[in-house]
Amino acid sequence: MKPSLPSLAALALFLPPAVTAQHKPFVDSETIQSLIDESSLLSGAQTLHDIAAAHDGHRAFGTAGHNATVDFLYTSLTDLDYYTVTKQTFTAPYIGGNVSLTIDGAPLPVGIMMHGPTSSQTRGPLIAVPDHGCKADTYAQAGDVTDKIALVARGGCTFATKAAQAKAAGAKAVVVYNTQPARGVVTGTLGAPSAAHAVVVGISMEEGEKALARLGKGEEVLADIEVTIVFENRTTVNVLAETRDGDHGNVLVVGGHSDSVPAGPGVNDNGSGTIGILEVAKALSRFDVKNAVRFAWFSAEEFGLLGSAAYVRSLNGTETEMGKMRAYLNFDMIASPNYVYGIYDGDGSAFGLTGPAGSGAIEKRFEDFFKGKGVASVPSAFSGRSDYAPFIANGIPSGGLFTGAEDRKTEYEVSLFGGEAGVPYDAHYHARGDTVDNLAMDAFLLNTQAIADSVAAYAMSFDDLPSGDGVEKGWVADRAVFTKREAQGLHAHAEHAHDGPCGGFLDRF
Repeated sequence: MKPSLPSLAALALFLPPAVTAQHKPFVDSETIQSLIDESSLLSGAQTLHDIAAAHDGHRAFGTAGHNATVDFLYTSLTDLDYYTVTKQTFTAPYIGGNVSLTIDGAPLPVGIMMHGPTSSQTRGPLIAVPDHGCKADTYAQAGDVTDKIALVARGGCTFATKAAQAKAAGAKAVVVYNTQPARGVVTGTLGAPSAAHAVVVGISMEEGEKALARLGKGEEVLADIEVTIVFENRTTVNVLAETRDGDHGNVLVVGGHSDSVPAGPGVNDNGSGTIGILEVAKALSRFDVKNAVRFAWFSAEEFGLLGSAAYVRSLNGTETEMGKMRAYLNFDMIASPNYVYGIYDGDGSAFGLTGPAGSGAIEKRFEDFFKGKGVASVPSAFSGRSDYAPFIANGIPSGGLFTGAEDRKTEYEVSLFGGEAGVPYDAHYHARGDTVDNLAMDAFLLNTQAIADSVAAYAMSFDDLPSGDGVEKGWVADRAVFTKREAQGLHAHAEHAHDGPCGGFLDRF
Protein backbone atom coordinates (compact mmCIF):
# COMPACT_ATOMS: atom_id res chain seq x y z
CA MET A 1 0.00 0.00 0.00
CA LYS A 2 1.28 3.40 -0.90
CA PRO A 3 1.96 5.34 2.31
CA SER A 4 -0.18 8.44 2.83
CA LEU A 5 1.61 11.77 2.80
CA PRO A 6 1.12 14.30 5.61
CA SER A 7 -0.68 17.49 4.69
CA LEU A 8 1.29 20.64 3.94
CA ALA A 9 -0.38 22.26 6.96
CA ALA A 10 0.82 19.50 9.25
CA LEU A 11 4.34 19.67 7.84
CA ALA A 12 4.40 23.41 8.39
CA LEU A 13 3.99 22.93 12.12
CA PHE A 14 7.38 21.27 12.35
CA LEU A 15 9.35 23.79 10.32
CA PRO A 16 11.07 26.82 11.82
CA PRO A 17 8.72 29.83 12.14
CA ALA A 18 10.86 31.95 9.79
CA VAL A 19 10.53 29.36 7.02
CA THR A 20 6.75 29.14 7.34
CA ALA A 21 6.02 32.82 8.05
CA GLN A 22 4.08 33.26 4.79
CA HIS A 23 2.48 29.80 4.76
CA LYS A 24 1.14 29.12 8.23
CA PRO A 25 -2.22 27.40 8.55
CA PHE A 26 -5.01 29.04 10.49
CA VAL A 27 -5.17 27.84 14.06
CA ASP A 28 -7.56 25.04 14.92
CA SER A 29 -8.32 23.48 18.28
CA GLU A 30 -7.34 19.89 17.64
CA THR A 31 -3.95 20.70 16.15
CA ILE A 32 -2.88 23.30 18.71
CA GLN A 33 -3.92 20.96 21.53
CA SER A 34 -1.64 18.29 20.07
CA LEU A 35 1.32 20.64 20.50
CA ILE A 36 0.81 20.88 24.27
CA ASP A 37 2.81 18.25 26.14
CA GLU A 38 3.46 17.42 29.76
CA SER A 39 7.25 17.51 29.52
CA SER A 40 7.27 21.13 28.35
CA LEU A 41 4.89 22.16 31.12
CA LEU A 42 7.05 20.42 33.71
CA SER A 43 10.21 21.99 32.29
CA GLY A 44 8.71 25.46 32.53
CA ALA A 45 7.52 24.84 36.08
CA GLN A 46 11.00 23.60 36.99
CA THR A 47 12.47 26.84 35.63
CA LEU A 48 10.24 28.90 37.94
CA HIS A 49 11.08 26.59 40.86
CA ASP A 50 14.80 27.09 40.16
CA ILE A 51 14.38 30.86 39.87
CA ALA A 52 12.76 30.97 43.30
CA ALA A 53 15.41 28.68 44.79
CA ALA A 54 18.12 31.03 43.55
CA HIS A 55 16.38 34.13 44.95
CA ASP A 56 15.46 33.67 48.62
CA GLY A 57 12.82 31.04 47.92
CA HIS A 58 10.18 33.22 46.25
CA ARG A 59 9.26 35.32 43.21
CA ALA A 60 7.39 38.19 44.90
CA PHE A 61 7.07 41.34 42.82
CA GLY A 62 9.77 43.95 43.17
CA THR A 63 12.37 41.33 44.04
CA ALA A 64 15.17 39.63 42.14
CA GLY A 65 13.09 36.45 41.88
CA HIS A 66 10.28 38.18 40.05
CA ASN A 67 12.68 40.16 37.89
CA ALA A 68 14.23 36.85 36.80
CA THR A 69 10.74 35.52 36.04
CA VAL A 70 10.07 38.55 33.83
CA ASP A 71 13.37 38.05 32.02
CA PHE A 72 12.53 34.39 31.39
CA LEU A 73 9.13 35.26 29.95
CA TYR A 74 10.40 38.14 27.82
CA THR A 75 13.21 36.08 26.32
CA SER A 76 10.95 33.09 25.67
CA LEU A 77 8.45 35.28 23.82
CA THR A 78 10.87 37.42 21.81
CA ASP A 79 12.71 34.29 20.64
CA LEU A 80 9.51 33.19 18.88
CA ASP A 81 9.69 36.20 16.50
CA TYR A 82 5.89 36.12 16.27
CA TYR A 83 4.67 38.61 18.88
CA THR A 84 5.09 42.27 19.63
CA VAL A 85 6.46 41.91 23.14
CA THR A 86 6.46 44.82 25.58
CA LYS A 87 7.10 45.48 29.23
CA GLN A 88 4.66 47.74 31.01
CA THR A 89 6.41 49.35 33.96
CA PHE A 90 4.51 50.63 36.98
CA THR A 91 5.15 51.41 40.63
CA ALA A 92 3.33 49.63 43.42
CA PRO A 93 3.55 49.53 47.21
CA TYR A 94 5.60 46.55 48.38
CA ILE A 95 4.98 45.30 51.87
CA GLY A 96 7.06 42.47 53.28
CA GLY A 97 9.18 41.41 56.15
CA ASN A 98 9.48 38.72 58.78
CA VAL A 99 7.25 37.69 61.64
CA SER A 100 7.62 34.96 64.23
CA LEU A 101 5.42 33.71 67.06
CA THR A 102 6.20 31.21 69.76
CA ILE A 103 3.84 29.87 72.39
CA ASP A 104 5.68 28.75 75.51
CA GLY A 105 8.82 28.52 73.39
CA ALA A 106 7.29 26.44 70.57
CA PRO A 107 7.19 28.19 67.16
CA LEU A 108 3.83 28.41 65.39
CA PRO A 109 2.95 29.09 61.74
CA VAL A 110 2.06 32.77 61.70
CA GLY A 111 0.73 35.33 59.23
CA ILE A 112 1.99 38.84 58.77
CA MET A 113 -0.26 41.90 59.10
CA MET A 114 0.82 44.75 56.88
CA HIS A 115 0.84 48.45 57.78
CA GLY A 116 1.33 47.69 61.45
CA PRO A 117 4.32 48.70 63.57
CA THR A 118 7.42 48.12 61.48
CA SER A 119 9.63 46.70 64.21
CA SER A 120 8.62 45.08 67.46
CA GLN A 121 9.62 42.43 69.97
CA THR A 122 6.76 41.60 72.30
CA ARG A 123 6.40 39.13 75.14
CA GLY A 124 3.39 38.59 77.32
CA PRO A 125 0.63 36.21 78.43
CA LEU A 126 -2.31 35.64 76.13
CA ILE A 127 -5.77 36.75 77.22
CA ALA A 128 -8.95 35.75 75.39
CA VAL A 129 -11.07 38.73 74.33
CA PRO A 130 -14.70 38.00 73.35
CA ASP A 131 -16.78 39.25 70.41
CA HIS A 132 -13.85 39.51 67.96
CA GLY A 133 -12.13 42.24 70.00
CA CYS A 134 -13.98 44.96 68.11
CA LYS A 135 -15.30 47.14 70.96
CA ALA A 136 -13.87 48.68 74.11
CA ASP A 137 -16.36 46.91 76.37
CA THR A 138 -15.24 43.49 75.16
CA TYR A 139 -11.79 44.19 76.56
CA ALA A 140 -13.36 45.17 79.86
CA GLN A 141 -15.24 41.86 79.85
CA ALA A 142 -11.99 39.98 79.31
CA GLY A 143 -10.44 41.47 82.46
CA ASP A 144 -7.20 43.36 82.84
CA VAL A 145 -5.46 43.25 79.46
CA THR A 146 -2.65 45.65 80.39
CA ASP A 147 0.70 44.39 79.08
CA LYS A 148 -0.97 41.22 77.82
CA ILE A 149 -1.50 39.89 74.28
CA ALA A 150 -5.11 39.78 73.18
CA LEU A 151 -6.33 36.58 71.50
CA VAL A 152 -9.31 37.42 69.26
CA ALA A 153 -11.33 35.74 66.52
CA ARG A 154 -11.23 36.91 62.93
CA GLY A 155 -14.25 38.88 61.70
CA GLY A 156 -16.69 41.39 63.12
CA CYS A 157 -14.60 44.42 62.16
CA THR A 158 -11.41 45.36 60.35
CA PHE A 159 -8.01 44.30 61.59
CA ALA A 160 -7.28 47.99 62.09
CA THR A 161 -10.18 48.29 64.53
CA LYS A 162 -8.93 45.29 66.49
CA ALA A 163 -5.44 46.82 66.63
CA ALA A 164 -6.72 50.19 67.82
CA GLN A 165 -9.08 48.80 70.46
CA ALA A 166 -6.40 46.52 71.85
CA LYS A 167 -3.84 49.30 72.19
CA ALA A 168 -6.41 51.63 73.76
CA ALA A 169 -7.14 48.95 76.34
CA GLY A 170 -3.44 48.58 77.19
CA ALA A 171 -2.68 45.34 75.37
CA LYS A 172 0.81 44.86 73.96
CA ALA A 173 -0.30 43.02 70.83
CA VAL A 174 -3.10 41.09 69.16
CA VAL A 175 -3.14 37.52 67.87
CA VAL A 176 -6.04 36.95 65.45
CA TYR A 177 -7.10 33.34 64.93
CA ASN A 178 -8.99 32.14 61.90
CA THR A 179 -12.61 31.04 62.15
CA GLN A 180 -12.62 28.50 59.33
CA PRO A 181 -10.38 25.43 59.38
CA ALA A 182 -9.50 25.51 55.69
CA ARG A 183 -8.13 29.05 55.79
CA GLY A 184 -4.79 28.44 57.48
CA VAL A 185 -3.11 31.39 59.16
CA VAL A 186 -4.62 34.86 59.01
CA THR A 187 -2.81 37.45 56.88
CA GLY A 188 -3.98 40.91 55.94
CA THR A 189 -3.51 44.64 56.29
CA LEU A 190 -4.33 47.37 58.79
CA GLY A 191 -4.96 49.69 55.85
CA ALA A 192 -2.46 52.40 56.80
CA PRO A 193 0.26 52.89 59.42
CA SER A 194 -0.93 54.45 62.69
CA ALA A 195 0.57 55.06 66.12
CA ALA A 196 -2.82 53.98 67.49
CA HIS A 197 -2.29 50.38 66.39
CA ALA A 198 -0.93 47.52 68.46
CA VAL A 199 1.14 44.82 66.77
CA VAL A 200 -1.13 42.26 65.05
CA VAL A 201 -0.27 38.76 63.80
CA GLY A 202 -2.45 35.89 62.60
CA ILE A 203 -2.70 32.17 63.35
CA SER A 204 -4.86 29.28 62.22
CA MET A 205 -8.18 28.25 63.71
CA GLU A 206 -6.59 25.07 65.04
CA GLU A 207 -3.86 26.91 66.96
CA GLY A 208 -6.35 29.49 68.20
CA GLU A 209 -8.62 26.79 69.61
CA LYS A 210 -5.67 25.10 71.32
CA ALA A 211 -4.74 28.35 73.05
CA LEU A 212 -8.37 29.05 74.03
CA ALA A 213 -8.71 25.59 75.52
CA ARG A 214 -5.63 26.11 77.69
CA LEU A 215 -6.79 29.54 78.78
CA GLY A 216 -10.17 28.05 79.61
CA LYS A 217 -8.46 25.66 82.01
CA GLY A 218 -6.79 28.56 83.77
CA GLU A 219 -3.32 27.92 82.35
CA GLU A 220 -0.92 30.73 81.56
CA VAL A 221 0.00 30.81 77.87
CA LEU A 222 3.11 32.89 77.19
CA ALA A 223 3.62 34.32 73.71
CA ASP A 224 6.68 35.87 72.08
CA ILE A 225 6.16 37.93 68.92
CA GLU A 226 8.88 39.42 66.72
CA VAL A 227 7.96 41.57 63.73
CA THR A 228 10.09 43.37 61.13
CA ILE A 229 8.18 45.04 58.28
CA VAL A 230 9.37 46.68 55.06
CA PHE A 231 6.99 49.12 53.33
CA GLU A 232 8.18 50.90 50.21
CA ASN A 233 7.26 51.63 46.61
CA ARG A 234 8.85 49.30 44.09
CA THR A 235 8.98 49.32 40.32
CA THR A 236 7.73 46.21 38.57
CA VAL A 237 6.69 44.99 35.14
CA ASN A 238 3.75 43.42 33.31
CA VAL A 239 4.80 41.38 30.28
CA LEU A 240 2.55 41.72 27.21
CA ALA A 241 2.80 39.81 23.92
CA GLU A 242 0.39 40.46 21.04
CA THR A 243 0.30 38.58 17.75
CA ARG A 244 1.62 40.68 14.91
CA ASP A 245 -1.10 39.30 12.66
CA GLY A 246 -4.85 39.27 13.19
CA ASP A 247 -7.42 42.04 13.58
CA HIS A 248 -6.09 44.37 16.27
CA GLY A 249 -9.51 45.92 16.58
CA ASN A 250 -10.82 42.61 17.91
CA VAL A 251 -8.47 41.25 20.55
CA LEU A 252 -8.57 38.21 22.82
CA VAL A 253 -6.64 38.85 26.05
CA VAL A 254 -5.27 35.80 27.88
CA GLY A 255 -3.70 36.43 31.26
CA GLY A 256 -2.48 35.28 34.63
CA HIS A 257 -0.17 36.61 37.29
CA SER A 258 3.58 36.07 37.26
CA ASP A 259 4.39 36.81 40.91
CA SER A 260 4.35 34.61 44.00
CA VAL A 261 3.72 35.50 47.61
CA PRO A 262 6.88 36.17 49.66
CA ALA A 263 6.22 32.98 51.64
CA GLY A 264 7.08 30.56 48.85
CA PRO A 265 8.07 29.89 45.23
CA GLY A 266 4.50 29.86 43.88
CA VAL A 267 4.94 27.06 41.36
CA ASN A 268 1.22 26.26 41.36
CA ASP A 269 0.16 29.78 42.41
CA ASN A 270 0.67 30.96 39.83
CA GLY A 271 3.54 29.25 38.07
CA SER A 272 1.01 26.83 36.60
CA GLY A 273 -0.99 29.61 34.93
CA THR A 274 2.21 31.41 33.92
CA ILE A 275 3.63 28.37 32.17
CA GLY A 276 0.29 27.15 30.83
CA ILE A 277 -0.36 30.32 28.86
CA LEU A 278 3.31 30.54 27.84
CA GLU A 279 3.12 27.07 26.29
CA VAL A 280 -0.08 28.04 24.46
CA ALA A 281 1.64 31.20 23.22
CA LYS A 282 4.49 29.07 21.89
CA ALA A 283 2.09 26.70 20.15
CA LEU A 284 0.06 29.56 18.66
CA SER A 285 3.21 30.94 17.02
CA ARG A 286 3.00 28.12 14.47
CA PHE A 287 -0.36 29.34 13.16
CA ASP A 288 -2.08 32.29 11.56
CA VAL A 289 -5.01 34.01 13.29
CA LYS A 290 -7.95 36.17 12.22
CA ASN A 291 -8.27 38.04 15.53
CA ALA A 292 -5.27 39.34 17.42
CA VAL A 293 -4.36 37.50 20.63
CA ARG A 294 -2.71 39.36 23.49
CA PHE A 295 -1.03 37.33 26.25
CA ALA A 296 -0.48 39.12 29.56
CA TRP A 297 1.55 38.17 32.61
CA PHE A 298 0.54 40.55 35.39
CA SER A 299 2.77 41.49 38.30
CA ALA A 300 1.77 42.21 41.92
CA GLU A 301 -1.47 40.23 41.84
CA GLU A 302 -0.71 38.87 45.29
CA PHE A 303 -0.64 42.41 46.67
CA GLY A 304 -4.12 43.29 45.49
CA LEU A 305 -4.40 42.73 41.70
CA LEU A 306 -2.11 45.70 41.17
CA GLY A 307 -0.64 44.68 37.81
CA SER A 308 -3.93 43.98 36.07
CA ALA A 309 -5.42 47.13 37.63
CA ALA A 310 -2.51 49.22 36.32
CA TYR A 311 -2.93 47.68 32.88
CA VAL A 312 -6.68 48.27 32.64
CA ARG A 313 -6.30 51.74 34.12
CA SER A 314 -3.82 52.61 31.36
CA LEU A 315 -6.32 51.49 28.72
CA ASN A 316 -9.12 53.47 30.34
CA GLY A 317 -7.32 56.57 29.15
CA THR A 318 -8.20 55.55 25.59
CA GLU A 319 -11.81 54.54 25.14
CA THR A 320 -11.20 52.87 21.80
CA GLU A 321 -8.54 50.58 23.31
CA MET A 322 -11.03 49.25 25.87
CA GLY A 323 -13.52 48.52 23.13
CA LYS A 324 -10.98 46.46 21.20
CA MET A 325 -10.81 43.83 23.95
CA ARG A 326 -13.52 41.33 23.08
CA ALA A 327 -12.83 38.85 25.88
CA TYR A 328 -10.48 38.19 28.79
CA LEU A 329 -9.47 34.68 29.88
CA ASN A 330 -7.78 34.26 33.29
CA PHE A 331 -5.70 31.31 34.45
CA ASP A 332 -4.61 31.31 38.09
CA MET A 333 -3.77 27.97 39.76
CA ILE A 334 -4.50 25.26 37.20
CA ALA A 335 -2.50 22.34 38.66
CA SER A 336 -3.54 22.06 42.33
CA PRO A 337 -2.50 18.65 43.74
CA ASN A 338 -5.98 17.76 45.09
CA TYR A 339 -7.72 19.45 42.19
CA VAL A 340 -11.16 20.09 40.85
CA TYR A 341 -11.76 21.27 37.31
CA GLY A 342 -13.28 24.64 38.15
CA ILE A 343 -14.75 27.02 35.55
CA TYR A 344 -15.59 30.63 36.41
CA ASP A 345 -19.35 30.99 36.78
CA GLY A 346 -19.82 33.53 34.00
CA ASP A 347 -23.61 33.25 33.81
CA GLY A 348 -24.02 33.51 37.60
CA SER A 349 -26.22 30.42 37.73
CA ALA A 350 -24.26 28.86 40.60
CA PHE A 351 -23.31 31.82 42.81
CA GLY A 352 -25.30 34.82 41.60
CA LEU A 353 -22.17 36.83 40.72
CA THR A 354 -22.72 37.26 37.00
CA GLY A 355 -19.94 38.32 34.64
CA PRO A 356 -20.44 40.86 31.85
CA ALA A 357 -22.53 39.84 28.83
CA GLY A 358 -20.69 37.07 26.99
CA SER A 359 -19.14 35.56 30.11
CA GLY A 360 -21.76 32.82 30.12
CA ALA A 361 -20.78 31.85 26.58
CA ILE A 362 -17.13 31.61 27.63
CA GLU A 363 -18.13 29.42 30.57
CA LYS A 364 -20.12 27.14 28.25
CA ARG A 365 -17.18 26.78 25.89
CA PHE A 366 -15.02 25.47 28.74
CA GLU A 367 -17.85 23.21 29.95
CA ASP A 368 -18.19 21.75 26.46
CA PHE A 369 -14.44 21.18 26.29
CA PHE A 370 -14.41 19.08 29.46
CA LYS A 371 -17.56 17.23 28.42
CA GLY A 372 -15.88 16.40 25.14
CA LYS A 373 -12.97 14.91 27.08
CA GLY A 374 -15.35 12.89 29.26
CA VAL A 375 -14.33 14.88 32.34
CA ALA A 376 -16.55 16.56 34.92
CA SER A 377 -16.29 20.23 35.89
CA VAL A 378 -17.69 22.48 38.62
CA PRO A 379 -18.44 26.22 38.72
CA SER A 380 -16.09 28.67 40.44
CA ALA A 381 -17.39 31.99 41.79
CA PHE A 382 -16.56 35.32 40.14
CA SER A 383 -15.55 36.71 43.54
CA GLY A 384 -12.99 39.30 42.41
CA ARG A 385 -9.94 37.59 43.91
CA SER A 386 -7.89 37.31 40.73
CA ASP A 387 -6.84 39.37 37.74
CA TYR A 388 -10.17 39.11 35.95
CA ALA A 389 -11.61 41.61 38.47
CA PRO A 390 -10.68 44.86 36.67
CA PHE A 391 -11.83 43.37 33.37
CA ILE A 392 -15.29 42.39 34.60
CA ALA A 393 -15.53 45.77 36.35
CA ASN A 394 -15.13 47.32 32.90
CA GLY A 395 -17.68 45.14 31.16
CA ILE A 396 -15.21 42.85 29.35
CA PRO A 397 -16.64 39.31 28.89
CA SER A 398 -14.43 37.08 31.02
CA GLY A 399 -13.84 33.48 31.99
CA GLY A 400 -11.18 31.04 33.05
CA LEU A 401 -10.17 27.96 34.98
CA PHE A 402 -9.23 27.24 38.59
CA THR A 403 -8.28 24.00 40.34
CA GLY A 404 -8.75 25.15 43.94
CA ALA A 405 -6.74 26.75 46.73
CA GLU A 406 -7.13 26.41 50.49
CA ASP A 407 -10.71 25.11 50.73
CA ARG A 408 -11.19 21.42 51.45
CA LYS A 409 -12.37 18.90 48.92
CA THR A 410 -15.78 17.35 49.49
CA GLU A 411 -16.83 13.72 49.19
CA TYR A 412 -18.93 14.68 46.18
CA GLU A 413 -15.92 16.25 44.48
CA VAL A 414 -13.90 13.11 45.17
CA SER A 415 -16.60 11.16 43.33
CA LEU A 416 -16.06 13.45 40.32
CA PHE A 417 -12.30 13.98 40.31
CA GLY A 418 -10.72 11.54 42.75
CA GLY A 419 -8.32 12.83 45.39
CA GLU A 420 -8.85 13.13 49.14
CA ALA A 421 -11.93 14.46 50.90
CA GLY A 422 -11.39 16.87 53.77
CA VAL A 423 -7.97 17.89 52.44
CA PRO A 424 -7.30 21.30 50.85
CA TYR A 425 -7.16 21.45 47.08
CA ASP A 426 -3.67 22.85 47.58
CA ALA A 427 -2.29 22.21 51.06
CA HIS A 428 0.77 24.34 50.18
CA TYR A 429 -1.22 27.37 49.02
CA HIS A 430 0.76 30.56 49.79
CA ALA A 431 3.45 28.50 51.53
CA ARG A 432 7.02 27.35 51.01
CA GLY A 433 5.83 23.92 49.89
CA ASP A 434 4.37 25.28 46.64
CA THR A 435 7.22 23.78 44.63
CA VAL A 436 7.49 21.83 41.39
CA ASP A 437 6.56 18.75 43.41
CA ASN A 438 3.23 20.39 44.28
CA LEU A 439 1.69 19.98 40.83
CA ALA A 440 -0.96 17.61 39.52
CA MET A 441 0.45 17.10 36.05
CA ASP A 442 -2.72 15.50 34.65
CA ALA A 443 -4.74 18.59 35.60
CA PHE A 444 -1.92 20.85 34.37
CA LEU A 445 -1.94 19.20 30.95
CA LEU A 446 -5.72 19.06 30.48
CA ASN A 447 -6.26 22.63 31.64
CA THR A 448 -3.55 23.90 29.30
CA GLN A 449 -5.20 22.02 26.44
CA ALA A 450 -8.45 23.75 27.45
CA ILE A 451 -6.65 27.11 27.22
CA ALA A 452 -5.39 26.15 23.77
CA ASP A 453 -8.92 25.21 22.69
CA SER A 454 -10.40 28.54 23.78
CA VAL A 455 -7.54 30.53 22.23
CA ALA A 456 -7.97 28.67 18.93
CA ALA A 457 -11.70 29.42 18.92
CA TYR A 458 -11.53 33.13 19.71
CA ALA A 459 -8.46 33.71 17.56
CA MET A 460 -10.72 32.79 14.66
CA SER A 461 -14.14 34.14 15.64
CA PHE A 462 -16.01 36.10 18.34
CA ASP A 463 -19.40 35.19 16.89
CA ASP A 464 -20.82 34.00 20.23
CA LEU A 465 -19.71 37.16 22.10
CA PRO A 466 -21.14 40.69 22.07
CA SER A 467 -19.38 43.45 20.16
CA GLY A 468 -16.87 45.67 21.93
CA ASP A 469 -19.00 48.78 21.45
CA GLY A 470 -20.17 50.55 24.58
CA VAL A 471 -17.86 48.77 26.99
CA GLU A 472 -18.40 50.13 30.47
CA LYS A 473 -15.48 52.17 31.82
CA GLY A 474 -16.12 51.46 35.46
CA TRP A 475 -12.83 50.56 37.09
CA VAL A 476 -12.14 52.30 40.38
CA ALA A 477 -8.46 52.70 41.19
CA ASP A 478 -8.68 51.41 44.76
CA ARG A 479 -10.23 48.13 45.82
CA ALA A 480 -13.15 49.58 47.77
CA VAL A 481 -15.70 47.76 45.67
CA PHE A 482 -14.11 44.43 46.47
CA THR A 483 -13.62 45.28 50.12
CA LYS A 484 -17.30 46.10 50.32
CA ARG A 485 -18.21 42.80 48.71
CA GLU A 486 -16.03 40.98 51.21
CA ALA A 487 -17.69 42.78 54.13
CA GLN A 488 -21.10 41.78 52.76
CA GLY A 489 -20.07 38.16 52.54
CA LEU A 490 -19.92 38.02 48.75
CA HIS A 491 -16.39 36.69 48.97
CA ALA A 492 -17.50 34.21 51.61
CA HIS A 493 -15.42 31.07 51.44
CA ALA A 494 -18.30 28.62 51.34
CA GLU A 495 -17.53 24.92 51.18
CA HIS A 496 -18.47 24.65 47.52
CA ALA A 497 -17.62 28.19 46.45
CA HIS A 498 -14.33 27.52 44.65
CA ASP A 499 -13.87 31.27 44.76
CA GLY A 500 -10.89 32.78 43.00
CA PRO A 501 -7.55 31.94 44.45
CA CYS A 502 -5.51 35.01 45.11
CA GLY A 503 -5.51 38.74 45.40
CA GLY A 504 -6.66 38.32 48.99
CA PHE A 505 -3.12 38.52 50.32
CA LEU A 506 -4.05 41.89 51.84
CA ASP A 507 -7.49 41.21 53.31
CA ARG A 508 -8.74 43.91 55.67
CA PHE A 509 -11.24 41.84 57.68
